[in-house]
Amino acid sequence: MKKITITFLTLLIAIAGIAQDISGSWNGKLGPLRVVLNIQKSDTGYNVTLDSPDQGAKGIPVSEFTYNNPDMHLKIDAIHAAYTGEYKTDSLTGTFTQGSKTLPLTFVRGTVEPVKHPQEPTLPLPYYSEDVTFENSQAHITLAGTLTLPKKTGSYPAVILITGSGQQNRDEELLGHKPFLIISDYLTRQGIAVLRYDDRGVAKSTGDFKSANSLDFANDVESAIAYLKTRKEIKQIGLMGHSEGGLIAPIVAARNKNVAFIVMLAGTGIRGDELLLKQTALILHAQGTPDSAITKINTTNKGAFDIIVNNDDDSTIKRDLTSYYKQLGEGNPEEEVKEMMRPWPWIKFFIKYDPTTSLRKVHCPVLAVNGEKDLQVPPKDNLPKIAAALKEAGNKDVTIKEYEGLNHLFQECKTGSPTEYARIEQTFSPLVLEDITKWIKIRTVH
Repeated sequence: MKKITITFLTLLIAIAGIAQDISGSWNGKLGPLRVVLNIQKSDTGYNVTLDSPDQGAKGIPVSEFTYNNPDMHLKIDAIHAAYTGEYKTDSLTGTFTQGSKTLPLTFVRGTVEPVKHPQEPTLPLPYYSEDVTFENSQAHITLAGTLTLPKKTGSYPAVILITGSGQQNRDEELLGHKPFLIISDYLTRQGIAVLRYDDRGVAKSTGDFKSANSLDFANDVESAIAYLKTRKEIKQIGLMGHSEGGLIAPIVAARNKNVAFIVMLAGTGIRGDELLLKQTALILHAQGTPDSAITKINTTNKGAFDIIVNNDDDSTIKRDLTSYYKQLGEGNPEEEVKEMMRPWPWIKFFIKYDPTTSLRKVHCPVLAVNGEKDLQVPPKDNLPKIAAALKEAGNKDVTIKEYEGLNHLFQECKTGSPTEYARIEQTFSPLVLEDITKWIKIRTVH
């Protein structure tokens, strides 16, 4: 059983198979997730890959397979999974295993229709759009993005969009959705300029994403502010961050007087280790995991997180984590530590960081919003902490709002589970877009 918080990668459940004359596409459902098996015949056998349309994953390789008609066995090392099944009259029927979970899975021939995203804008656009680059001289990197303006000439308030955790492009593209494209399009049509950019090391931006943490990303935001200050079309500059971006925006606003306002979209108000434990419990509960199993997972996670929180030296943390997992007597301790420390600079900072540290120094106007069904940044735990920290700062212009029926991506949803994200056509709630726009317009001079 995986002993770390849920991420989009760990939520991925997949399977592949081979059978008599099985070339082509096969589709099935593993719980709520659609999975697609792509099989191409070659001179040496078959080339097999897997897609998970509901999680935006394509081309996952099948590491190995054996087939003796009708029996088959497959391994997918990328997700630590296996499948045993058989070919039955144009179907593949068997059992999928990942960690301690075993589930039935049947594939049938056919393709999966992609989910439509009707909010995405179509050309021609009724505003000016320019591809731009700017430098973070401190990090010696170049960041690439898109600046949209209501018109090519004029003077406008501007918003810099800050992505959530993980490697994101300028549209914050994930699971088939492009939230920042939708936000940018809406705001620009309403007279507000928007700068969105690829994370360092992603798409057209240079730099090393894996060696960076939230403070490094905050420095990238400051470089974006410096760039906008060189543009004669820009007046006030505000920040809008989603998820981790909602943590980064206050870091920047607390130290940069050029920030006129910030919008926190599902931003955090509690320390990272506490957030990850709550997030894991909520998501696993939504998936139907027994409470006893959730308690065991989070007890293990808390022990590991405590080691990180209470130590600064990386070698000491690695040693103590290895000893800790050996004492548990489960799995491979070295692999567990390797998995925990894979995104190391980022996870170390995130687990130890208390967002109220910056929030207590923010004096510009703040709008903090959350979806009521957000399981990744639960509003009942985070919004009150944000409000309290800003009150302590003496901030007189604070708006806090929780939206009924919305998830972490601000989609109208049923359960809030991340497994729903890709299956929902809506990318971002129109109501939230409207409210954000009104809030910004009141606080900017046109």
